[in-house]
Amino acid sequence: MASGPRNVGSLKQQIAKLFEESLRRTVPDELDVDPAIASCQNPKFGDYQCNNAMGLWSKVKGKGAQFKGPQPIGQALMKNLPPSEMIESCTIAGPGFVNVILSKHWMAQSIHNMLVNGIETWSPELPVKRAVVDFSSPNIAKEMHVGHLRSTIIGDTLARMLEYSKVEVLRRNHVGDWGTQFGMLIEYLFEKFPSGEVSSAQAIGDLEAFYKASKQRFDSDPAFKERAQKAVVSLQRLGVHLEEKGESFYNPYIPGVLELLNEKGLIEESEGSRVIFIEGKNIPLIVVKKDGGYNYASTDLAALWYRLNEEKAEWIIYLTDVGQREHFEMVFTAAKRAGWLPADDSKYPKASHVGFGLVLGEDGKRFRTRSTETVKLVDLLDEAKSRCREALIQRGKAEEWTTEELDKTAEAVGYGAVKYADLKNHRTTNYTFNFDQMLSDKGNTAVYLLYAHARICSIIRRSGKDIEELKKIGTVELTHPDERVLGLHLLQFPEIVEEACINLLPNVLCEYLYNLSEDFTRFYTNCQKPRAETLVSTFSNKNLNTMYKHQYICFIDQLKSAEACFEYFSGVEASVNILPTLIRTLLGRHKSGYRRIASSIN
Repeated sequence: MASGPRNVGSLKQQIAKLFEESLRRTVPDELDVDPAIASCQNPKFGDYQCNNAMGLWSKVKGKGAQFKGPQPIGQALMKNLPPSEMIESCTIAGPGFVNVILSKHWMAQSIHNMLVNGIETWSPELPVKRAVVDFSSPNIAKEMHVGHLRSTIIGDTLARMLEYSKVEVLRRNHVGDWGTQFGMLIEYLFEKFPSGEVSSAQAIGDLEAFYKASKQRFDSDPAFKERAQKAVVSLQRLGVHLEEKGESFYNPYIPGVLELLNEKGLIEESEGSRVIFIEGKNIPLIVVKKDGGYNYASTDLAALWYRLNEEKAEWIIYLTDVGQREHFEMVFTAAKRAGWLPADDSKYPKASHVGFGLVLGEDGKRFRTRSTETVKLVDLLDEAKSRCREALIQRGKAEEWTTEELDKTAEAVGYGAVKYADLKNHRTTNYTFNFDQMLSDKGNTAVYLLYAHARICSIIRRSGKDIEELKKIGTVELTHPDERVLGLHLLQFPEIVEEACINLLPNVLCEYLYNLSEDFTRFYTNCQKPRAETLVSTFSNKNLNTMYKHQYICFIDQLKSAEACFEYFSGVEASVNILPTLIRTLLGRHKSGYRRIASSIN
């Protein structure tokens, strides 16, 4: 396999192409069968597996086919595979499973190409060019709280994943800048300060308390509620614009969008409201309320139309808690009935709701303060930084580092730990917020991964060679089993990224990165002929043996992969100031640190 700038691509896709040809040769009359390729769960059987034989047997039996069962089909698929330098051997297991073992020489050459050609050549090719990611979505009438944590972190990571995959991403912070909340605030403001004597500083400083008081009036006083609702209608009609691409941005588009839906016969009158009935749903989608005001549904429909027709997005992704799934399903169904979206969810353009679970306290209930108040996000981040800073001081780093270095490292580790603790969980599940667990240096935590990353950086630094020099070492041979395991894991990077992007699951990347770190640790432990210190002293020897080449190529590839995961996806700042190593921020591009988690990300 010649070295060159081409992307090694997904191993699954490359193997699937080989089996496409085999399927055409084996069952030429079954043209609608796609290769079913999966990673082997048990590495003793192979690296990948083709699982088509059972399904094909159910299709061809009784048709006078030459095959007598699934195993002969598997044998034929193996026999009809075109020659390929990437495959070392194949075997048949069970009812026709074709197990594939990759060539170690091909793997080594591919790893070398990935190293030499750069991290950008690892990105998968997705079927879209432009996407909108709508996330965070705070209400500016209230301060951001822990409930915004998951939307902000997951949304930012999904955007990074798509951007890494060469998708143009329009990040949209759909700020709730008008609606019933503002009607309540406006009406309560008129009551409290009828002459308008309140200062702006006073109003902003007490905004959250002011909102709570207005909400209590809204819930308990029918007359106040009616006045507040009228204030909402007045606000909408005034066309108040408070935030670009916030809810009010789409206000001018709502009448026209509703008229388009009405022309298609989708909008009906029901109990004084204008609604869209959705098949299979007990309640309709209300698009105009009884008082003539608009609501979330009317805004979301207008935003969806705008993103499809004005911003030309091929994929619109909404991040909210799982409780809003039904609302978005109804909005998407209405868009499909209107012809804005295809009925087939596998086709583009499409809209996807990315739901996430709750952040829980250690008591298993919704995470709140001792006074049952919602935890403010800024307080949570301050606590993470404070704990990390205290841990660093206890280890004597205050005497070694400047105050700025101490603060930057505490932010990098503290904020990174909070982010990673969220991302490693499946987004639809609830997870328990526990500082002690997320700041631990053992197990699947950001701190553990940063330690592994720092170890790699330390070895490379102590070698006295830079990355460009290491690239010239040449192709390696994967002779030790742990070398091969690590090499295969590195080569699976593109397909893991693709899987995470298509399914919108950041935890897939976290699991990959953690397992990669585990593989590296085993490699580091088992594949050192001299220890690293001896290796450093002999590195200048021109007659480096194969083991040295193996170590350093794999070290660098591991570094590259870790950098990609941290920089492009999680945004966790891999500061190699992590306790045992020198201060140097490798990956964080955000000079202001991770305080941006607490703000709307665009």
